[in-house]
Amino acid sequence: MFDPVQLRSFLAVARTGGFTRAAERLGLRQSTVSQHVRRLEEAAGRQLLLRDTHSVRLTGEGEAMIGFARTILEAHEQALGYFARTQVSGRVRFGASEDFVDTELPQILRGFRRRNPQVDLELTVGLSAVLYEQLADGRLDLVLGKRPPGGDSQGQLVRQDRLVWVAAEDFRLDDPAEPLPLIVYPPPSFTRARALEACEREGRPWRITCTSTSLSGVRAAALAGLGMVPHARSLIPSGLRPLPDQPGLPGLPDLGTIDFALTTGRTGARGPARVLAEAVLADAFRLQRAPERAQP
Repeated sequence: MFDPVQLRSFLAVARTGGFTRAAERLGLRQSTVSQHVRRLEEAAGRQLLLRDTHSVRLTGEGEAMIGFARTILEAHEQALGYFARTQVSGRVRFGASEDFVDTELPQILRGFRRRNPQVDLELTVGLSAVLYEQLADGRLDLVLGKRPPGGDSQGQLVRQDRLVWVAAEDFRLDDPAEPLPLIVYPPPSFTRARALEACEREGRPWRITCTSTSLSGVRAAALAGLGMVPHARSLIPSGLRPLPDQPGLPGLPDLGTIDFALTTGRTGARGPARVLAEAVLADAFRLQRAPERAQP
């Protein structure tokens, strides 16, 4: 038998090209991912990966396992869906942060709907702080969004990520005295507040060059060269890159970390909300942007 957990770790290594990035993507320790792959190789009786100090490559047997792993995991999901599909019914109002637009969240929700055809899923996409307000008012049942580290302890921590400054590939800061050009979401955005606090704390002048309520608007402004965006490292939009420190210029303000959490409403996780929460947490490793390279 091939363990689905080991298969997921193997696919993550194949997709990301390394154990470290796979572990970050899965929210596991690197040693755990290595153990999963080693046990999978023992079960298969074949070497699936070629490892050296700089890279990880698929063997011919590993290439074959890619297809088998995807088929096995799909069948596993279908089996789970078949036996769970009649267990819940009703409505779940789910709020998801803009951050997850370019991740595999749509595929997770598609799988949930396929397994639970009697559940009416209502999706709201928006700023995390706004979604939490709607959750508190009883207009949402479940929210997947950002929260400051050490914030509301009621939510289930999905993962912690570092906030970094990102911008277009050719963006540069040429004058250390020039105010930092910031592209931000409107209040009550967590990343906006963190960016302004960091600039004030380190005495860096700033100016807001664009405010947008959507990720697509923020990305468009950054691609146009209007400025820099505070953003979670694992969810950097396509075409943007983390800003390195530039020689001769003071370092950029440290933005710290941010938590991503799954939080239920006043009635707690019951019925379809509980089942959806379990589905999201089970596939939490898919909630980050895929690397910009050809997939194996």
